Amino acid sequence: MRHIISVLLENESGALSRVAGLFSARGYNIETLTVAPTEDASLSRLTIVTNGSDEIIEQITKQLNKLIDVVKVVDLSEAAHIERELMLIKVRASGKDREEMKRMVDIFRGHVVDVTETTYVIELTGSCSKLDSFIQAIDARLILETVRTGISGIGRGDRILRVQA
Repeated sequence: MRHIISVLLENESGALSRVAGLFSARGYNIETLTVAPTEDASLSRLTIVTNGSDEIIEQITKQLNKLIDVVKVVDLSEAAHIERELMLIKVRASGKDREEMKRMVDIFRGHVVDVTETTYVIELTGSCSKLDSFIQAIDARLILETVRTGISGIGRGDRILRVQA
């Protein structure tokens, strides 16, 4: 089962490498990993997407909590949450393909962020399935390059990941 694990950790060199090392040392796969500073400059927030049974995720969570740099760990998948991913995709857009591509971008509520005579760079934000659907909906021969951020997630409502004051 797919899990989204959110981790608050100290914003220090080597902290991310210790988290990644924990996963590789135990043979756990990281599907996506995003990391950035939080509103508190001394902390970073990691969002890790991984697959595993509840027992494996519990083991991962326990191991993460043992790391010195880790402040707090939450499995966002356990309750209501919002998740999004950003994709930039460069596509061939010339001749008859140009208008069709623009129409697909509009259908998927994307934005064309760069235009040349022969290409578009498209920005799409949404669930993984939405981004995958866009890729499947267009002619694969038109795709020149794809970049995806991986999932960022946040709990809904009063569910907050932060250090208690």
